[in-house]
Amino acid sequence: MDAAARGPSLARPVVLLAACALACAGFVALGIWQVQRLAWKEALIARVERNVHATPVPAPARADWPEITPEDEYRRVKAQGRFDFAHEVLVAATTELGAGYWVLTPLRTGEGTWLFVNRGFVPPEQRGQVPQGQAEGEVVGLLRFTEPGGRFLQANVPAAGRWYSRDVVSIAAAQGLTGAVAPFFLDEVASPGTAARWPRPGLTVLRFPNDHLVYALTWFALAAMMAAAFGYVLLDDRRRRRQA
Repeated sequence: MDAAARGPSLARPVVLLAACALACAGFVALGIWQVQRLAWKEALIARVERNVHATPVPAPARADWPEITPEDEYRRVKAQGRFDFAHEVLVAATTELGAGYWVLTPLRTGEGTWLFVNRGFVPPEQRGQVPQGQAEGEVVGLLRFTEPGGRFLQANVPAAGRWYSRDVVSIAAAQGLTGAVAPFFLDEVASPGTAARWPRPGLTVLRFPNDHLVYALTWFALAAMMAAAFGYVLLDDRRRRRQA
């Protein structure tokens, strides 16, 4: 066989080996990423289970805001103050009750700061007639971090009053609130007296799918298959060379 004929035959195994190696590396990387996601999801679930059933504690005061960490998310807290219904906004949401809106209302606390409270969910037909409820008193909710920017493929449009995420800093600015605004909000929890109330509280998602181990095993299995294919191509190439 001349050199011109051997060239293409030798190039094919090299291309196949390179493709197998790249695919194997990619699948391993995806498997490692899913293992990391598994650790993150398990930590999230443990944190939620630990925090949501705890006795309510006072919401962090302004001096404590810099000390808030991810460990505080979903912590059950309570706050006292007066709701400012004039600066209430609706945030697009999809819940177990269907599509509608979260009702986000600023609460003026005793120390003069603003704390947004997600008073619950309303369906689209109640968009223009959201009940106000009690203006002053104590509210108990789950501490949630602000959600800047919007959601996937839907950015907040403050100028038009279209909100797709609970971005409390931007909402406060758009509503012209003056003074310090907490970098978190409260998801009001449900109670026996709010079972049929609108806005409907207690719809915070507290169950999170955790299929990352299955995904990781799938990616690692594909990586093993690519490694086997790599070995087969390598052995087949050596066999062909000996026969030549």
